[in-house]
Amino acid sequence: MVLTVDFHSSGDVAHWELTDDGVTRTVHGEYTPTLFVGDAVRDLYGRRGGPTPTPPDRDGLSESLTELQAFLTGQDAVVDIQCEAHRQTFRTDPRPLLRIDAASVDAVRRIAQRVQQFNGPAEYTCYNVDLTPQFRYCLETTTPASPDRSVRSLRTLTLSIPPHKAGPDALSHLTIDGDAAGPTPEATVTAVDRAVRERDPDVIVVSTAKLVPVLFDAADTHDVPNFELGRAPGYTKLAEESTYTSYGQVGHSPARYTIPGRVVIDESNTFFYHEAGLSGCLDLVNRAGLPLEELSWASIGRVLTAMQIRAARDRDVLVPWQAWRPELFKSAATLDAADRGGTTFAPAVGVHENVHELDFASLYPNIIRTRNISPETVRCGCCDTNDVPGLGYSICEADGYLPTVLGPLIDARSRIKDQIEETTDDAERDRLDSASSAIKWILVSCFGYQGFSNAKFGRIECHEAINAFARDILLNAKTALEDAGWRVVHGIVDSIWVTPAKDREQRNLETVTAEISTDTGIELEYECAFDWAAFCPMRNSESGALTRYFGKRRDEVLPVSEATLGDAIKTRGIEDRQRSTPTWVEDVQAEALRVFDKTRSPEAVCDVLRRTLTSLRNDDVDPERLVIDNRMSKHIADYTHETLTVAALKRATLNGTGLSPGQTIQYVVVNNNAHGTERVRLSYEDITRYDTDWYANAAIRAVESVLAPIGWREGEIRDYLTGTTDQTLTAYSERTDS
Repeated sequence: MVLTVDFHSSGDVAHWELTDDGVTRTVHGEYTPTLFVGDAVRDLYGRRGGPTPTPPDRDGLSESLTELQAFLTGQDAVVDIQCEAHRQTFRTDPRPLLRIDAASVDAVRRIAQRVQQFNGPAEYTCYNVDLTPQFRYCLETTTPASPDRSVRSLRTLTLSIPPHKAGPDALSHLTIDGDAAGPTPEATVTAVDRAVRERDPDVIVVSTAKLVPVLFDAADTHDVPNFELGRAPGYTKLAEESTYTSYGQVGHSPARYTIPGRVVIDESNTFFYHEAGLSGCLDLVNRAGLPLEELSWASIGRVLTAMQIRAARDRDVLVPWQAWRPELFKSAATLDAADRGGTTFAPAVGVHENVHELDFASLYPNIIRTRNISPETVRCGCCDTNDVPGLGYSICEADGYLPTVLGPLIDARSRIKDQIEETTDDAERDRLDSASSAIKWILVSCFGYQGFSNAKFGRIECHEAINAFARDILLNAKTALEDAGWRVVHGIVDSIWVTPAKDREQRNLETVTAEISTDTGIELEYECAFDWAAFCPMRNSESGALTRYFGKRRDEVLPVSEATLGDAIKTRGIEDRQRSTPTWVEDVQAEALRVFDKTRSPEAVCDVLRRTLTSLRNDDVDPERLVIDNRMSKHIADYTHETLTVAALKRATLNGTGLSPGQTIQYVVVNNNAHGTERVRLSYEDITRYDTDWYANAAIRAVESVLAPIGWREGEIRDYLTGTTDQTLTAYSERTDS
């Protein structure tokens, strides 16, 4: 298994590999990364962008590519340049292209940029340009990134700084595998150095990658001799921190660092490690071919792209640098029909008894697989069929590449879920759960990635076709369930909630779901039963909120007691699922749910709330339980309103710990009526007070989420707490008349 790959300025490349006996270092002195260049997009699809690529036949390089070859020959970044035949798309045969061997990984992009600037814009198409360095190395040298089954387990070491201690003296609060390293920076660095030497870890998990340079700087400052985190001296900064926008959300990518011979996993910059653990990550390393260090910071889309790249290479298809395939013409009517998402049914606001949740198993991936949806099959141009419901798109009879990528993942997850049910070994169950979770996220995202503008092999028509099939499937399932005597109380994309319809005889739900599964070719699974389920209204409306609901799973599914109620209650969209909610407010809502389940009485819930608010006003709440965690979406100067988050950002700047857009800031509200930075205290500051009114209002809003399905909004809750009621003139008249 490849642990890390070191790219040296001399041009040499060394990779560290885990073996049964330990770790070995192999130097590759003549490694030259490769990119390819073809003619303009119009050469593939014609000037009008037809559905099927039909490039003109040729035996050698075109005149334009020949000119480019002469321009690049002899340049420092270019080691060699040759004519070589490869496929540019899944629907074309191999044809002569320019193969360019670069002097280094960094030189690949420089060459591609020179190609774009030569002989006019859009004159060439570039391939295999922006592969991540370690992934590229493994692909081009056929070095396996994944571990062999016989390789020993990875040894890990975790270095953490609590988020609320991330101030100027943060190093003094560092822990090693949960234990305090030392009271001073010097003691901390010495303890880390000793732990690394004694434990010889293969993976170092850090709460923030900033610890890497901070530890080295502290070692220099305090004269800690021969301090190293890696298996060789020093560290390398791979990327600067940056801010990005994705699907309307601002995110922040911290700086990335690597050390020789050991994997660095940054907990502040990893999705899959949080969701699937180390074993889940290793399972994906095997499936995607991304080395562990790159996979740890990779997005879901990047991992899916790696899988697609490997499938493309198996078919000798090159990887386009940019998504340049033209979108086909659509009429206005088709655009209107296609530009829709999945189907949702307005939830029936209120509390419903005896509710059953049904989910289509991996709906979108299975639609892709069973309907043969792939960028080269939808509107292929060679089939005159009307396959996609409501849109009339044809789907080619030839097997698409995307189903071949997702099929093994679907089958693997199904096998893993069966193994989870069968195993009695807790450790094995945890490993299987991790693998299942890792695959789940790839399957969940594969559909949306088809509509992503920068997807290497994406295509908007695939996205539209998948949605069209999903809408048709959910509507047909709703009809079948209602015909069988069940009432649909909510439905969203791939999930349906049903309850027995009044005055109707119900057919067996298992029989009905089996029939729907057979008709659709996709299994409609019985997710769970609820003793009751509550669907919330929108904050300022009586209409149902699509993603705000909660319910109590039935006893037969999960034994319930007060100790396990948190597991028995399933919640979505309410405060306990929101990352900015303070721990104390989460606890208030959890207690409200417990009492609501036991009594169904809004008065009983409000009585508990009253006692909780009394404790808050008596200063009996630990300020650490009141910390708010908010992500900033822009620079401080760009905010136009003086919100609490802005006050916290200004305070952080004054304290020398300013943040960039996309990063999170943690603070406690100490006086919401004050001005500027005095309204809050940062989580790592000494906090001796808090704003009881502000947190009381937050608790009331959380309880409102619990009681809104039965008609109690904030006004009714406040009236009960104060012992007052609002009455209409009509109600007063009715009392006096009686």
